[in-house]
Amino acid sequence: MSVARLGYLGFKASDPDAWNSFANNTLGMMSAAKGKDSDRYRIDSRAWRLAVHQGEQDDIGYAGFEVADAAAFSETAERLRQMGCDVMDESDDLKADRGVIGLVSTIDPSGVRIEIYYGGTELYELPFVSPVGVSSFMTGDQGLGHFVLATPYLEQSMKFYVEGLGMELSDIIDWDLGPGGKHKLHFFNCNRRHHTLALLPVPALPPKLLHHFMLEVGSLDDVGRANDRMERDSRIMITFGRHTNDHMCSFYGVTPSGFAVEVGYAPRDVDRTWSVVRYDSISMWGHKFIPPE
Repeated sequence: MSVARLGYLGFKASDPDAWNSFANNTLGMMSAAKGKDSDRYRIDSRAWRLAVHQGEQDDIGYAGFEVADAAAFSETAERLRQMGCDVMDESDDLKADRGVIGLVSTIDPSGVRIEIYYGGTELYELPFVSPVGVSSFMTGDQGLGHFVLATPYLEQSMKFYVEGLGMELSDIIDWDLGPGGKHKLHFFNCNRRHHTLALLPVPALPPKLLHHFMLEVGSLDDVGRANDRMERDSRIMITFGRHTNDHMCSFYGVTPSGFAVEVGYAPRDVDRTWSVVRYDSISMWGHKFIPPE
């Protein structure tokens, strides 16, 4: 039994005020009710999807994976314990702060806090409205989006996410970074979204574990307008392009914490006919890296 979707992400940021402006005015997220020690943002009917905590790491703080119900919750937690993971039953206070019914946590092989939960809070009575007019963010049964972790512990991480969380390999890209050599990116799904997680193998723990997170928007115009806002603020990291594996049309911008955010549209889904393959290139066209000034 797999986790169902990526439910939320938490970041540790040295400048939460910059994140507040970025989340609202650049990405088009809607401010949500604050957490106990965080600013939170909505992109759909859920009470929150992104939390920003004060911290000097400027990196991922935690990732929350949602399961369907109490049975899936218990089964996932037990499977992780059987693998030797230290799984902690979280307090009622933290469950209330996250707005969930059940919550456990563990640590992945790279040191990222992973939370498993069920029973997230819906706010249909308070519709999501983007402050910059984003038509919609594509979430639903696919969840928040995806994120990419850099790790020197590829095999251990694959075991954790595949055997522990029940994810499946979508495909592999041999990403040629020029003088940096080739890196085998591994992409994993847990629903029809092509990938909810990707792992980028690196020789040693990097300064930032999070390479990027992705938000899927409802129209190509939403991507274009987000690109304009990023360009206005000199935040474009990788130009508009189309990926080989998920076929998403997207671009990448720099967040206030230095890692990237991908904004994309119209990827293809994983279906029952899916076969695992490999690619020699990450993009069909576009996606040119812009060196920082």
